Amino acid sequence: MIIEGRAVVVQQDNVDTDMLYPGAYLNIDDPEEMKPYLFEGLDPGLREELDGDVILVVGENFGAGSSREHVVQAMKAWNIRCVLGKSFARIFYRNCINLGLLVIVQPQAAEEIKADDILRIDTKAGELSAAGRKYSIPQIPDFIVDMVSSGGLVSWASSRRMEENTGP
Repeated sequence: MIIEGRAVVVQQDNVDTDMLYPGAYLNIDDPEEMKPYLFEGLDPGLREELDGDVILVVGENFGAGSSREHVVQAMKAWNIRCVLGKSFARIFYRNCINLGLLVIVQPQAAEEIKADDILRIDTKAGELSAAGRKYSIPQIPDFIVDMVSSGGLVSWASSRRMEENTGP
């Protein structure tokens, strides 16, 4: 899988899901309607940077707090293609994969990448390129890449079940 996008950088560490998507908006279930509230408790101005294909570059322990799927759904609605960070809260990391958003841990890259750098991620080669620099990324298992490409766990599992039922 190849993903390209422009870096939008969130410098702060320990950003929790309440900051990313405040509880007052949890009654919204349409991702398009969630978009105006992403980053509401952190920096609403970040939404102005979300045009085109974006790779969100974040600090340590990003997505701590509750298991709010709204954060990932709103990110996908904004066309955030990947979240690259120093480290992630476990539940946020898993929500990203389950909902079809690639998430990559690469602390050095997350530290060095600047806003508006153009990033290229090649999951097969295990490489990230940004502003003339190259970084290795952890090997992402094929089934995770397939899951993200399929749009998340539910879509991936449904397509696998259909394949099994229509087998040779």
